[in-house]
Amino acid sequence: MKTIGIIGGMGPLAAADLFKKIILKTDAKTDQDHIRILIDNNTNIPDRTACIKGMGPSPVDELIKSAKLLENAGADFIIVSCNTAHYFMPEVTPHIGIPFMSMIDETAKACKRMGTDCVGLLASEGTSASGIYCDALAHQYIDMVEPEPDDLHVVHEIIYDGIKAGNTSFDTTEFRRVLKNMQERGAKQFILGCTELPIAVEMFGIEGNFIDPTEILAIKAIEFAGAKVIG
Repeated sequence: MKTIGIIGGMGPLAAADLFKKIILKTDAKTDQDHIRILIDNNTNIPDRTACIKGMGPSPVDELIKSAKLLENAGADFIIVSCNTAHYFMPEVTPHIGIPFMSMIDETAKACKRMGTDCVGLLASEGTSASGIYCDALAHQYIDMVEPEPDDLHVVHEIIYDGIKAGNTSFDTTEFRRVLKNMQERGAKQFILGCTELPIAVEMFGIEGNFIDPTEILAIKAIEFAGAKVIG
């Protein structure tokens, strides 16, 4: 089987969530049936949203360091446990000689397979501003609904003030209101377009018809590595 390399640290819980989902989704009866996985939990990678908004340094140099480290350590392909970081990956991949699997593209393809024609995007301000999901979904002829401009901060807050801050008592009232508004505007399912959001949904007991890009990436990585997926 191929060895998976995960660029993590954006944030640490998101990398742990991706790792866990790969383990839980692998059809394995023994330790030896599982996939070898290398993780660089690189917390030196600058904030991706801050960079996109022109308020912080570029994460590219640190992403390249992680990608090269994983390749040199024996990874056969790279995946990244951060949606927003995918915006920068075209600047990273020329520096490595192994494939990169895109969470964004795989999620858009999965939406097409599901027969979805209109999805709501829940993401960081950086991911929304980058347009990476909008472009990927447009290639699959899928419409996308985002929070109203005045509500983008609500999603940002549950990510940064909730999960990244380790705030288990975060008030999700406004977040639930935003979900309802997006449903009324046509969203039939919601892409959890930040790797902290699947954690938030589970932690805070938020109900909805959610699409989890972390799980989609985990399944595709298992298949590409040459292992079997449960179910």
